[in-house]
Amino acid sequence: MSKSTHKALIISMALGAVLFSGASVAAVTAAEAAKLGKELTPFGAERAGNKDGSIPEWKGCPNLNAPMDQLKAGDRRWDPYADEKPLYTVTAENMSQYADKLSDGVRALLQKYPDTMKLPVYATHRNHCAPEWVYQATAKNAVEANLVVDGDKEGVQGAVNGVPFPIPKNGAEVRWNHAFSWRGESYESKLRLYSMTAAGDRVLGGQAMQYDQFEAYRKGISAQEYADKGYLGKMTMQSAEAPSFRAGEGVVVRDTTNYTKYDRQSWQYLVGQRRVRRAPNLGWDTPDFLNSGANFFDEVFGSFLLGQERHEFKLVGKKEVLIPYNNNKLFSLKEDEIFLKNHHNPDAIRWELHRVWVLEATLKPGKRHAVSKRVFYVDEDTWSTSLMDGWDPSGKLWRVSLFLNYYLPDMPGMMSSFTDILYVLDGVWSSRHILYEPGYQLKAVPMKPDSVFTPDALTGRGIR
Repeated sequence: MSKSTHKALIISMALGAVLFSGASVAAVTAAEAAKLGKELTPFGAERAGNKDGSIPEWKGCPNLNAPMDQLKAGDRRWDPYADEKPLYTVTAENMSQYADKLSDGVRALLQKYPDTMKLPVYATHRNHCAPEWVYQATAKNAVEANLVVDGDKEGVQGAVNGVPFPIPKNGAEVRWNHAFSWRGESYESKLRLYSMTAAGDRVLGGQAMQYDQFEAYRKGISAQEYADKGYLGKMTMQSAEAPSFRAGEGVVVRDTTNYTKYDRQSWQYLVGQRRVRRAPNLGWDTPDFLNSGANFFDEVFGSFLLGQERHEFKLVGKKEVLIPYNNNKLFSLKEDEIFLKNHHNPDAIRWELHRVWVLEATLKPGKRHAVSKRVFYVDEDTWSTSLMDGWDPSGKLWRVSLFLNYYLPDMPGMMSSFTDILYVLDGVWSSRHILYEPGYQLKAVPMKPDSVFTPDALTGRGIR
């Protein structure tokens, strides 16, 4: 063995030991990070458009003359692209022309419903953006954030108020970028959850008031202060209003961005028992009791309740894919205009061509999960999951998830944490979404104290 080879081997072994022990090295060099805001967007996407112009250059926050007073009131949201018409429509008949732009799951949906399913494709708008303080924090994170590993558990250190790995080197970093994606600070919304039977019946699994807070975006907090507070991630409190047998129930989830030091914490308030109990299985392939078991917990809103312990994440690369985007039209529709008997109304969903990171998750040896393989399509601009396909242990494509985002100028940026549609290809499907009927929909609110998202606060909300 040569001296140079021996030295490289020692360095490699040392880095491996560091990773295993729960520490790591900075994601990129200062020279690489200098590309942010130049040839790359402040979040790390390619600023330039594609060769044929079907994906435009990113130019920051657009000025679309949004009705800000209406939006801040929490009333019906606004559709900035209501007057646009589809450029073309993808169907089962012509999908071979667009095969390289379609995920496996979307092709399966077109084949399953050849006469009624279609993708109306509109002009691409790259309108995701954020306040300057988020951009500055992302640039700082790029050279200071660390991916830490301890056995099967992973986490992020040295990152706050921005994406940790805007220039990712591996699949785990892309996964954590999704967990840290900019989705504003704190929101209140009304949510409905439905499951649809093979016979075409729509069953209300739940209607709830939901409070969401992205604690990693508490403005002004330092990375050390964030660590001292316990690496709090997305926090959610849900207070059920319907159906009647669930009215008064509640759930609190306090997620973490560093599983090597902390675990996800969750509690449930049960009306019949008039007490709060721990809900330790709020994650993975546990059936989602909030939606009558119609989906798994780790299929919700881009799979944010999916940790790293059971799957290996491989970064396949980047490609151009048709994904749901700018779906503000949904805010103006009634539910009967969104949901048909066997699938969603294709005319209700807007599709655009975007560059995405393709991320493949496969089950680790010795681990158990009902979905043995998943493929995520993560939008390069938002770092949020747009599509997710799942295979069963026999290798059969089984589950197809669509994650719908909205442009919120009052955030500003694309919100991707409130609406998804899951298809189980043996016949059933489900949806969770913001309440689209007239009235309260989605409202940005000031950051709450993290004490609001606790079992004591949940007990105080119990109403029956």
